Amino acid sequence: MKRKTNYSLNKQDKEIVEVFTELGMPKNLAKTLIYISNVDECRSKDIEKGVNLLQPQVSVAIQELRKKGWVKKYEIKKKRKGRPVHRYSLNRSLSNIVDSFQKEKTEEVKTIQKNLTDLENIINSV
Repeated sequence: MKRKTNYSLNKQDKEIVEVFTELGMPKNLAKTLIYISNVDECRSKDIEKGVNLLQPQVSVAIQELRKKGWVKKYEIKKKRKGRPVHRYSLNRSLSNIVDSFQKEKTEEVKTIQKNLTDLENIINSV
């Protein structure tokens, strides 16, 4: 069940972050993604507190998650003047995101294999 806010990563969440990190995802990105996946919606401040990151780190992570199409941003209308407040939520299910990440990594592996084969062929032709 998703929570409203005030969430902290549990042991299983931290294991997921570690696996994403071992697969090449930046740790701050993985922490932010897993935090957002556990709440209905949240503000940057919620993420900062929940995963112990600084505001610029969260901002960069959210920007990357939005660029990938995994997170959507909502603007909250305020009665007073000042900076706008934004809320974030997943744009896709976490399993769909994992599928997308898997495809990305599979393509990287294919590219690496091709480059290694090309390198081997060049060296053998010399």
